[in-house]
Amino acid sequence: MNYWTQLSFLNTKYAKMLYVIILSVLIVKILNRFIDGLFHRQTKIIKTNENRIKTLGGLLKSLLKYTVYFVALLILLDLAGINTSSLLTAAGIGGIAVGFGAQSLVKDVIAGFFILFEDQYQVGDYIETGEVEGFVEEVGFRITKLRDFGGQLHIIPNGEIKRVTNHTRGNMRALVKVKVSYEENIERVFSILREICEEIKTLEYIKEGPDVLGITDFGLEGIEFTIISKTTPLKQWAVEREIRKKIKERFEKEKISFAYFKAPLKGA
Repeated sequence: MNYWTQLSFLNTKYAKMLYVIILSVLIVKILNRFIDGLFHRQTKIIKTNENRIKTLGGLLKSLLKYTVYFVALLILLDLAGINTSSLLTAAGIGGIAVGFGAQSLVKDVIAGFFILFEDQYQVGDYIETGEVEGFVEEVGFRITKLRDFGGQLHIIPNGEIKRVTNHTRGNMRALVKVKVSYEENIERVFSILREICEEIKTLEYIKEGPDVLGITDFGLEGIEFTIISKTTPLKQWAVEREIRKKIKERFEKEKISFAYFKAPLKGA
């Protein structure tokens, strides 16, 4: 008798509800393992940044988890005798009203997904986003956090980021312009600048150059020379500072005059 009672219980709505809960949990676990394995293989194949892969994998797992649980909830409500069709209709009407207010949120989330998926930038990169620039401290699906040189934290909705300039990808260019007086010997200035460039080449973060382009302008104050160099990301400013320092030291030693604006005397 007890045996048949147990069998009959297995066919009750409570048992079915228990099956749905157990099955939904198992499905989520299986999907999580599958996604982890899939993204792990992709990381090895395409050599993609591991943190970005983990973020994308986490997004996909969350999306699938909530989808499975939502479907399971509908089945449970149906088993409990609740009309899910009327609930979905009511939710749909309310969803339309909420949807208009949530458009910006959806826009931010979609933009954040593509920022991560396309690897536009990641934590540690130095970027410009139109009006704001700084180091990326956090990349979320809704917002991006930037820390500028002044220490200020900028929180930008991803949907408002229309254009990004990433200063951390590839080699950067250091550029220094120096003006000397028209009275100076051009060949002598050339020679000194080349010697300075040879000294600077020993810096570890210089990839190419520096080289003297030559005379690049004739101004009212004097003759302009330009020096360029390719550097590792974010080291262009350090190279420019070092070049300017060397130029100042050598020009003082060699008695070479920098060009400067001479204001005309009144009444002259």
